[in-house]
Amino acid sequence: MAAIKQLASQTIWYGVSNIGARLLNYILTPLITYLLSGSEGVKNFGDYSLLYAWIAVANIVFTYGFETGFFRFSNKEGVNRKNVFETTFGSLILSTILLVGMLILFKQPIANFLKIDNQPQYITLCALLIGLDTIAVIPFAKLRLDERPKKYALIKLSGIMVNVLLVVLFLVGLPKYAASHPQNTFINTLLNNHNAVGFLIIANLIQNTVVFLLLSKEWRSFRFRVDYQLWKQIFKYSSPMIIIGLAGMINEVMDRQMLLWFLPLSEDDAKRIVGIYSANYKLAIFITLFISAFKMAAEPFFFDKAKEKNSKELFAKVMNWFVITMCIAFLFTTLFLDILQYIIGGSYRSGLGIVPILLGANICLGIYYNLSIWYKLTDKMRMGTYITLIGAAVTLIGNYFLIPIGGMFAAAWVTLLCYGIMVVITYFLGQKHFPVPYELKKIFSYLTVMLLLFSIEEIVRLFSQNILMNSSIGLVLFL
Repeated sequence: MAAIKQLASQTIWYGVSNIGARLLNYILTPLITYLLSGSEGVKNFGDYSLLYAWIAVANIVFTYGFETGFFRFSNKEGVNRKNVFETTFGSLILSTILLVGMLILFKQPIANFLKIDNQPQYITLCALLIGLDTIAVIPFAKLRLDERPKKYALIKLSGIMVNVLLVVLFLVGLPKYAASHPQNTFINTLLNNHNAVGFLIIANLIQNTVVFLLLSKEWRSFRFRVDYQLWKQIFKYSSPMIIIGLAGMINEVMDRQMLLWFLPLSEDDAKRIVGIYSANYKLAIFITLFISAFKMAAEPFFFDKAKEKNSKELFAKVMNWFVITMCIAFLFTTLFLDILQYIIGGSYRSGLGIVPILLGANICLGIYYNLSIWYKLTDKMRMGTYITLIGAAVTLIGNYFLIPIGGMFAAAWVTLLCYGIMVVITYFLGQKHFPVPYELKKIFSYLTVMLLLFSIEEIVRLFSQNILMNSSIGLVLFL
């Protein structure tokens, strides 16, 4: 139980950073969705969502699994941790310079592909943003390995506060200043050259710069010494993470792009649907926050505890508490959706029906992260590749056939189906190669009670449109 408390404590601290960061970021969601209202505003939010979906994909390529490799080899007997740090960090610096240069070189073709032909400068800004994000990965991983979640949280929160302040300055302050000072040609030219999407990217770029500087204590003693023999071992272990990560990103973000491609609508209307879908995806905050925090604490925790005699029983207990927390997060969101809907602007609320489906998908994703530890601990990363490729195939095939029929609701159901299939496959393969005594009856009972309470609230909503009454009943059910 002491080990679970240790994991819970670290999850809370990583949660402070992720929850604090996301909450500060979610303060921007009402701001952005209320400011980017109306037909053109929702389309711009669709552009913004698509860009960040591809940034998530690019992050996988840029880091090529070296974060997981860093944890794995830092915990191996006879391996010098400093050597692992310098090899992984040095490798990412070199590759990042090369990849950023390539993105900038081909910015116009990339902009054409993303259907932002007249804004190729967005690609340059995004390339720099991704580059800074990448070279911060190993210093952040070092903080996690050294079990310093407080510093990790402080740096993350500081970065996001910078981002929030800059977004408010760019989207609210500058337009107001320009309106009252028409003679200031510099500010007015700046506003004419960059719409809201450009300013959001610039704010994020400055945030990443500040974060990297705050991490200076972790990297300033770095000496460029890449141990090639060690690099080959780490790359051999980590390289499947590229495929796993890319397939995982296809599952997480490709639905936005496929909505744009396959909706039987004009390009502008399809972008508006993407904007609505992405804004409602943000209402799954309480589950995605916990999953993010848990992943930060769990990966080094699992690698460390795997050496202990009762590790499998410990992992089973972790799963129980994880599912309980997921059920609470699901119910909090769905039972109080009548209130939480005001996080996003009125132009986006036509997509509220996808929120419970996406919450269910994220529960499956979180369970999958717990189950997938077996192929990392047994060095069977190839199996993880196959599982995520199956998930990616479900996403691509399902969205291709169903989006033209069901639109964003089809995309949400395909996401749930994808993660559900991945959970089933990972569980049965894991029981064969690294059997963990998961308490399935308890897990299914938690999920059943969760769905029962949610169903009662949905029935209430069929007969009542009163927000106060619905929320009161939701509170009773939640308690």
